[in-house]
Amino acid sequence: MKKVVLLTGGSSGIGRAAADWLSARGCVVYELSRRGEDRPGVRHLRGDVTDTASVAAAVQTVLDAEGRIDVLVNNAGFGISGAAEFTDLEEAKRQLDVNFFGMVRATQAVLPVMRRQGGGRIVNTSSVAGAVPIPFQSFYSVSKAAINSYTMSVQNEVRPWGIRICAVMPGDTRTGFTDARARSFAGDEEYGGRIARSVAKMEKDERTGASPETVGALIGRAALAKGGRVFYTPGVYKLVILLMRLLPSGLANRLLYMLYAS
Repeated sequence: MKKVVLLTGGSSGIGRAAADWLSARGCVVYELSRRGEDRPGVRHLRGDVTDTASVAAAVQTVLDAEGRIDVLVNNAGFGISGAAEFTDLEEAKRQLDVNFFGMVRATQAVLPVMRRQGGGRIVNTSSVAGAVPIPFQSFYSVSKAAINSYTMSVQNEVRPWGIRICAVMPGDTRTGFTDARARSFAGDEEYGGRIARSVAKMEKDERTGASPETVGALIGRAALAKGGRVFYTPGVYKLVILLMRLLPSGLANRLLYMLYAS
């Protein structure tokens, strides 16, 4: 039986690549986002993960058509950058509302379905920044760290029903995410130009990073995996995360300062 997949944020970037990868492997794929259109193998559902009713309507549309949801991929998100001191709190709240609470809304809408089915798979798109917080991307890093904690804790809450939850932590990836980032250089003079330098370095790394197809395939493999891994991290970033865990915290954070904040 073909697996039925609901994927948020799949109109572009790694979400689009993941949706296409899953469709190419025989899944029935529904993609939920504010903008987009149907394409071969992927049906577009117009919706917004910050709107609980919109998410519930999308889930019901899939159920009416397919009778089940086997996989939920929570991929919707965006990024902001700037000094935490000068970040407008409403913008910080919006960051958390999309990246974290958007994931929570979709998960809460799908869990009752998966409990009734006796199983299901949920994949949350996190980031290496969730484990290795990036200066001048503080609230983005916080949103991804929250996803990691939520993933681990809720996995144990729903384990008895055969529901498996995992998170994928991509690193630098060359997508439209970079240009769509909401940048703030407020306070850059007080910070000695370090905000602008840090963001420029970060975005250069992103533009030369992995292809969306590579990361999308990792998300797809995580979605169809039968094992119990909680975190999936591509390539060299596994070593980066391991190094940050093994080093004394003061030294690890000093290295991050030298890389991204000096």
